[in-house]
This record gives sequence, structure tokens and C-alpha cells, in this order.
Amino acid sequence: MMDRWMDGWMVGWMDGWIVGWMDGWMDGWMDGWMDGWIVAWMDGSMDGWMDGWMDGWMDGWMDGWMDGWMDGWIDRWMDG
Repeated sequence: MMDRWMDGWMVGWMDGWIVGWMDGWMDGWMDGWMDGWIVAWMDGSMDGWMDGWMDGWMDGWMDGWMDGWMDGWIDRWMDG
């Protein structure tokens, strides 16, 4: 039971981290960039662009990382 938990945790964590990071980064970067760019363009301010980009990137990264981590961990643990 402990081995299965450790295997699932480690493999799931690695898979989830990589998949989540990539998905979250891409989604967050694109969403944040687009939202920030549009807001900044409308406002005529670079601050809006940077804020939108950072917020989108962080949100997407965190969401993707957590989702991927949980999915990978659960899959490996159950399969093991």
C-alpha cells in the first residue's frame, strides 16, 4: 500500500507538474496576454498589459499544475 502510494505520488506529481505546467503556462500566457493586451491597448497603458499577462500566467500555471498533479497522482495510485 505504501509503495503504491509512493509510486503514484511521485509519478503523478512529475506527470502532473510537467503537463500542468505546460498546459497552464500556455493557457495562462495566451489568456493573460490577450486580455492584458486588449485592456492595455484600450487604456493606452503598458501597465495593464503587464498586469494582465502576469495574472493570466500565474492563474493558468497554478490551475494547470494542480489539475495535472491531481489527475496524474490519482491515475497512478489507482492503477498501481
